[in-house]
Amino acid sequence: MVKLSVIVPFYNVQQYAPDTLRSLKANAREDFEFILVDDCSRDGTPEILARAERELPGAVLVRHEQNGGLATARNTGIDRARGEYLTFLDGDDWLAPGYFSQLVGAIEELGVDFIRTDHVQCTARARQVQRVPVGRRGQVLSPREAILPADRSTSVDYAFAWAGAYHRRLVDKGLLHFTDGLRTAEDRPWIWKLHREAESFAAVSLLGVFYRRGVASSLTQIGDVRQLDFIRAFDQVIAETAKDRDADALLPKAVRTYCAIISHHLGSIERFEPAVAKKLKSLSAAALRRMPQDVLDDALDSMDLQRATKLRRLRRRPATAGAAA
Repeated sequence: MVKLSVIVPFYNVQQYAPDTLRSLKANAREDFEFILVDDCSRDGTPEILARAERELPGAVLVRHEQNGGLATARNTGIDRARGEYLTFLDGDDWLAPGYFSQLVGAIEELGVDFIRTDHVQCTARARQVQRVPVGRRGQVLSPREAILPADRSTSVDYAFAWAGAYHRRLVDKGLLHFTDGLRTAEDRPWIWKLHREAESFAAVSLLGVFYRRGVASSLTQIGDVRQLDFIRAFDQVIAETAKDRDADALLPKAVRTYCAIISHHLGSIERFEPAVAKKLKSLSAAALRRMPQDVLDDALDSMDLQRATKLRRLRRRPATAGAAA
């Protein structure tokens, strides 16, 4: 019986993959499997993974013939996973030795659908602990109740898939897969779905994932059209939340978060290619007009004046052809 399946997508990370794989080896156990998904890398990553398949205990190597993006690569891993529990790691991050044994021990002790953990954010040589925005630690909680309040950072804003572990029953219920083809913000519809539909979760004070920020090849650092998939991702969050039995209570949080993300991208619009920047504005304007307008008005009224004014001005922008996400 496989106790834990670890799903690790790789795409053009030859500089970082050796560190990632060494940290997996320092976490190996005979009842753990490591599903290494090569998402059609074009650098030296395939050769590194071929060696890992031979040398890493529990390694299972899967190769994509076409690049599908992080969400699709994770789904490939989920479909191959045999473990009682599942977790994720990105191909340019790394782990503390023995972390996964502690992770499994925590979720088994609590008996919940999923757990969320803290992590260490690494930017060059700087290290900063990032904590799950849940105050009660080591207690069984309702995922639905952890979505709110709307005006504070909550568990749905801490969307990192690799910061936790997930019971197989979530796969069986159709709650663990990601939206195929999303190139960015793929974890936003995913975390909202988990919190709306899973039955139990817990936040635990466990550090062991080292998240590498500022990687030049990371999509978050590249201002091309793939970044605009956040529109599709948050449209999905809004559409699914609007159908929820508690839509009136939950939609203000979803709309406020969507507005904050739009504002964030507009605030760094200079990093986008000119054509993409233009498309960002038109898609964002259309997205604002698609939101429930009464909920949007309340969200804008609650934001600081500068951001709210910019978003109101954007909402009044004339519609252009091709402004659908």
